[in-house]
Parts: sequence; C-alpha cells; structure tokens
Amino acid sequence: MSKMMKIVGAVAVINIVARLFGFLREVAISTQYGTTSTADAIVTAYTIPNFIYLVVGGGLTTAFISVYHSTKSDKMLYVRKSFTTTLVTAVSITVVLLIFTNPVLHLFFRNRSVEEYAMIRNLYLWMMPSSIILVLATWMSGALNINGKYNLSSMAVLLYNAAFVGIAVALTSTFGPQSYGIGAMFGAILMGGFLYAGLRKSKLYSLRPSFGMSDDVKRIWVIALPILFGGASLQFYILIHRIAADQFGDGMISAVNYASKLTSLPQAILMTAVTTVIYPLLSKKEGEGDNETIRKLYKKGMLYLVALLVPATAVAYFFAEPLISLVFERGEYTREDVLLTVPIFRAFALSMFFLAANTYITRFYYAKANSIVPVLFSIVSVLGINVAVIYLMKDAFGASSIAYGTAISAAANFVMLVVYARVKWKL
Repeated sequence: MSKMMKIVGAVAVINIVARLFGFLREVAISTQYGTTSTADAIVTAYTIPNFIYLVVGGGLTTAFISVYHSTKSDKMLYVRKSFTTTLVTAVSITVVLLIFTNPVLHLFFRNRSVEEYAMIRNLYLWMMPSSIILVLATWMSGALNINGKYNLSSMAVLLYNAAFVGIAVALTSTFGPQSYGIGAMFGAILMGGFLYAGLRKSKLYSLRPSFGMSDDVKRIWVIALPILFGGASLQFYILIHRIAADQFGDGMISAVNYASKLTSLPQAILMTAVTTVIYPLLSKKEGEGDNETIRKLYKKGMLYLVALLVPATAVAYFFAEPLISLVFERGEYTREDVLLTVPIFRAFALSMFFLAANTYITRFYYAKANSIVPVLFSIVSVLGINVAVIYLMKDAFGASSIAYGTAISAAANFVMLVVYARVKWKL
C-alpha cells in the first residue's frame, strides 16, 4: 500500500467517526422532535451560519493553499497575512449578518408563525457567532494539512461534531431546542481551541496579525472570489431546499433535511478523506508541472468513486424504507414520518455519485487555478436547472421535486465538468 493511501485510510477512519457524530445530531433532532415545526426551526437556524462556515472558510482556505505552494515571498509572513485576511473577513461578514438578523431571516424564511420565528431567531443568535471560529478553524486545518498533519484537522471535526450533539442532547431537558444553539457555539470553541493548540505545539507558524494588502493577499482574493461564488452556488442547494420545503407545510423542512443528510453521509465520508490529502498534493504537483501524475490521480479517484458510490446508490434507492426506519424511527419520529421521508430519500439517492464526483473534479480545476469555469457550471446547474426542475415537478411530486432537482442538476453539472476537463487538459 502506498504512503498516500495509508494516509487517506487513516484520515478516512477519523472522518467516518466524525461524520457519524455529525449525523447523530440529525438523528437526535428527529428522535426528540420528529418532523415538527420545532425540528424545522432547529434545521433552519443553522442554515446561514453553516453556509458562511463552508463557503467562506472553504474558499479562503483553498486559495491560501494554492498561493502557499507558489509564493516567492517569505512564507511565515504570508501565513500571518493570510490568517489576518481570513479573520477580518469572517468577523466582518458575521457582524453584518447579526446586525441585520431580522431582514436576513425574513428574506429566506417567510412562512413561519410568530412563535416559530422567535425560536429560529434565538437559535440563530446563538449559532451565528460560531461561524467566525469555524471559518478560522477551516483555515488552521489547511495550514496543518499542507504540513502533512492531516490527523489533527480530522480530529478537530470529530471534536466539534461530538461536542455539538453531546451538549445539545445533554442540555435539552433544561433549555429545550435552544440547547442546539448552545451546542453549536461551544462545539466551535472546542474545535478552534484544539486546532490553535495544535499549531502552537507544532511551532509551524506565528498567527500574530499582519495587516496590509501584499501581492500574495491579492492573489488569494483573485483565486478565492470565484471559489467563494462556486461554493456559494453549491451551498445554495441547501438554501433552496429550505425555502422550497417551506412551501409544503410544517415538518417538510426537517423531512427534506433528514433525507438529504442520510444520502450525503457516504459521499461526505469519502470525499473529505480523499480531498484532505489529494488537494495539497494536487497543488504541489501542479506547481511542479507534473501533469502525468495529475492525470493518474484523476482517473484513479474517479474509478474509486464509481466502485464505491454506484453500489451505495442502488442500496439506498431499493432499500429506502428499511434504511429510514432503522436510522430514524424512534421517539417522536413515527411511522408516518418514515413514509413521508422515503420518496424524498429515494430521489436524493440518485444524486450521490454526481455530487461527490463534482466535488472531486472541481479540486482539479482549482489546482490548475481555473476557478471561474466551475462557478459558471454551478450557477447554471444549481440556480438554473435545479430551480427549473423543482418548479416543473412540484405539483406532481411534492417535496420530492426538491430532491429530483438536486439529482438532475448535479448530473448536468457532472457532464459539463467532465467534458471541459477532457477537452482542456486531456484528463
């Protein structure tokens, strides 16, 4: 077994446990609140903070890694400036979204009663500040990954997910649904503290702020902005899920969320492990001009995805009802909730391979400093094809139209990415 595959294997094991704890949060919500308006409120409140975490953190970290391998300036100073840029960006966005809490929530989530809105707002105010720490944690994970310390970043995600669900469940009897806001905040603090301690102990870099717009910082933004838009377009899937599901009545937001999270679990486990190791290697090989190794990585990764996710898709589709029942049917999540979720889950299962493959292929575009084309493809797929499919199918398929929109648009995006990569780089 190659050294790279051993690393991927170790990271995969940690990520499996981390993702399982993350998924246990959804199971806990379903057990305690089923598919009710309270479950909808918890799921809804976390949407925007999670959007910032994944989009801003992922975009700036990807750009940071790309510039790190090619910069000619002092790397220590570059790291400090990159950290400062990430910190200022995360704080600025979070403060603006907190100041405009009511307009933001009313913009995305309109069909809520006064009581439900008050619950969403309270949870949002608990969860939103955690996005600052989570964005910084993503950046610190990137700094550790480029130095081969993959296990630390994976352990941090495990700590966050375990603390989030553990605190939420433990405090539910005292604080009710608000416990999930408390869990989100303290889980983020533990994750950020763990990664900061890891960086300090390894003595890799100083995180003392360094302000000023250097050429490297400008390059970060040149690379990051298209990635931010691309990541945003992909995360718009989640926002569209929430907004569209709200039209189908109480409980549909949580039902769509449970179905989506269960189908995304295997692809998340696989893709996080692979991209954690492959992207820094890709960036390095691209800097060296080693196109042959890049082509081999691309083909091998695609074969792994087909071998693992196509069978997983078949199992999920044909055994949807027993799977949903096994995972969720307990507590407040009743047999009626199972039957409500099954058709949505089946439709989401069809997107498993395509979503994972799109994430994988996009990393090759980023390594080649081509972040604009994936953004354009994502916009066409998510905001064009996806929305159109939901609109055309909603009367006939109800909430399942949301899942079919994801599957069809993800397949279209996959075709565009593969064809362009083949023509442009012979991948």
